[in-house]
Amino acid sequence: MSDFTIGQYYPENSIIHKLDPRVKLFGTLVFIVMLFVVNNFVGFALMALYLFAIVKCSRIPFRKVVKGVRGIIIILIVSALLNMFFTPGKVVFHWWIFTVSAEGLIRSAYLVIRLILLVLSTSVMTLTTKPNDLADGMEKALGFLKVIRVPVHEIAMIMSLALRFIPTLMDETERIKKAQMARGADFETGNIFKRAKSLVPILVPLFVSSIKKAVNLAQAMEARCYNGGNRTKLHPLKYARRDAISYGFCAVIIASVIVVNIVVVKFLAHTYVVF
Repeated sequence: MSDFTIGQYYPENSIIHKLDPRVKLFGTLVFIVMLFVVNNFVGFALMALYLFAIVKCSRIPFRKVVKGVRGIIIILIVSALLNMFFTPGKVVFHWWIFTVSAEGLIRSAYLVIRLILLVLSTSVMTLTTKPNDLADGMEKALGFLKVIRVPVHEIAMIMSLALRFIPTLMDETERIKKAQMARGADFETGNIFKRAKSLVPILVPLFVSSIKKAVNLAQAMEARCYNGGNRTKLHPLKYARRDAISYGFCAVIIASVIVVNIVVVKFLAHTYVVF
């Protein structure tokens, strides 16, 4: 869990940190959508270049951002293998019951790249934005849904509390793990089933502790007469010039991805006709 960077805030005085949270939410949404629009390696390279530029502007150590990928390494491996072995197409390798196709290799590569870039982009958003600011940005951006009685404030508050409790749960997990190791628990040796069984002494106290923290938080909010509604803000969100420029950058990302997709498709079609 120490590799999980989503929900952690990294204080720094950068242009990305100073952006309005609505801009960062919109930019992250655009980036994620464009990741699924891209259908070639040239487009993925372009998206990685954009993300690298954003990380450099945020002044966050690149190791801090990439650290979050280690938390999903098992998901990446399992997803890649499933797509590699179960995608029909031109056979590249066959052994026993395992068949690898060219289409499977390409689909696996696309999936791995998408997941990595998705985690990195989301990590950059949370590392550069405080949970309260994210909640305020979401509430402000989705304020028009109040017309149809969507509980926007409550949804934003739930998201804020979830992000705020991620570091707390990480610390609690580490504390419980050290306490169990002091009692003789072994989490490092044995096969995968033994290791999974050894996690029970961690998960049960962690679950109980999480429930207690949630109950205490609910009681504290009720004791302070919290009921959502029309609450005022000490620092209301206001757009600045840099936010307008950032929206323009989002438009550039959308346009460049569409152009790259069209150009690459035409190039591949022309190459196929020639050969």
